[in-house]
Amino acid sequence: MTPADTLADTPPALTDRPWFFCGIGGSGMLPLALILNGLGAEIAGSDRSRDQGRSAAKFDWLERQGIRLFPQDGSGIASAGQVLVASAAVEDTVPEMARARALGCERMSRAELLAALFNAAPHAIGIAGTSGKSTVTGMAGWILIEAGRDPTIMNGAVMKNLVAPDAPFASARVGKGDVFVSEVDESDGSIALYRPEVAVLLNVSLDHKSMEELRVLFGDFLARAPRAAVNFDDAEARALTVRSPDVISFGIDSAEAAIGVEPGSVADEPIGLAATVLDRRDGSRHALALRMPGRHNLANALAAIAVASACHVPVADAVAALARFEGLARRFDVVGSSPSGIAVIDDFGHNPEKCAATLRTLKQHPGRVIAFFQPHGYGPLRQMGAQLARTFAHELGPEDRTFICDPVYFGGTVDRSEGSERIVGLIREAGGAAEYVAAREECGERIAALARPGDRIVVMGARDDTLSAFARDLLAALP
Repeated sequence: MTPADTLADTPPALTDRPWFFCGIGGSGMLPLALILNGLGAEIAGSDRSRDQGRSAAKFDWLERQGIRLFPQDGSGIASAGQVLVASAAVEDTVPEMARARALGCERMSRAELLAALFNAAPHAIGIAGTSGKSTVTGMAGWILIEAGRDPTIMNGAVMKNLVAPDAPFASARVGKGDVFVSEVDESDGSIALYRPEVAVLLNVSLDHKSMEELRVLFGDFLARAPRAAVNFDDAEARALTVRSPDVISFGIDSAEAAIGVEPGSVADEPIGLAATVLDRRDGSRHALALRMPGRHNLANALAAIAVASACHVPVADAVAALARFEGLARRFDVVGSSPSGIAVIDDFGHNPEKCAATLRTLKQHPGRVIAFFQPHGYGPLRQMGAQLARTFAHELGPEDRTFICDPVYFGGTVDRSEGSERIVGLIREAGGAAEYVAAREECGERIAALARPGDRIVVMGARDDTLSAFARDLLAALP
């Protein structure tokens, strides 16, 4: 990335000081490091994955961007002037934390840094909700690129349209325009830090917090923005529109949504979708063609069109731009098909709503589904395990299969007393067919032996870059 002429209002304090990212390869840390690097700041970092020999290509590329990488042993923290960026999950016993504390370095969370960049932008667009944030951020960002707005984009996933030989991990973009588009997270309460010009609310459902907490967080988020785009198909989101002074509504089913869909116009194919977008404000109709399947992606597209409209981009232009949107890595990402016709899909599904959306998309078309799921932590498994079990049991049929391995674990003191065995038991109790195989590699062997022509195998999970490699290896092992 090249340094931007703008964001003109980025505070010098964010670019004039050296930064150190603990866990720089993570999906939330990496794009922030890239944005600051693109704005000309001095960046260094460490990552346990690098020390363990995982995702080498990513870390080699970061070094080619001029970012200095160190072992996670504290050696990269060299002066009190450095700002240490670490997520709340990083324990105080990690060497960087101890070294920074000893030197008196300032510490910022990932969310605090993102909020500082976001709030400094002349026009900030915040994409919020339990599910769909990354996809809508990518879609809205792409529309604004196509409209000539040259936005800065902060995403939690690689945006395929922006991937290039010199940018293989394009989860961020530094633009020269005055618009900053970012997904914003409610899971740790940090959504309270953001001051959007346009607040987008996709949906409200149980994930990391209770529904009562989510209603407050999302409601306050809408109240802070002059304009909002809200999903009228989601009852919880719609109820919160009373908190917003100016709403552009969207929805597939709602007859009151400003941006909607012509009834009967949806054609959902295995790798794409077509529909007629209806702008009820002026009665105009627009033919939409997506390169991504599933009703949830149609809802995501309507959200992005509503965002564009809030930014004064005509609906017709937004719809045309989406026809050229290639999607995100690990969002219903078709890895390929084996010689015998077994398809493998790589997907970020990790909470009940995301997993349900992916499974429903698969079940709209014939063929058995074999779902592999790697929980993204022991804590989340305890929080939402019962709902996840119901999702797999209810969304899949008697001929389908679910395989679950142990949760991802990279070290630390997290309570590991309750694991995947419980979830598999709950799936079976609810009538689903599931197997627990502790080691991921053994899961792959079991799936490869079970798969037959016409099957679709979906690899789901989060917080682990090596899942994509697992999906590719699984494809290579299939007949």
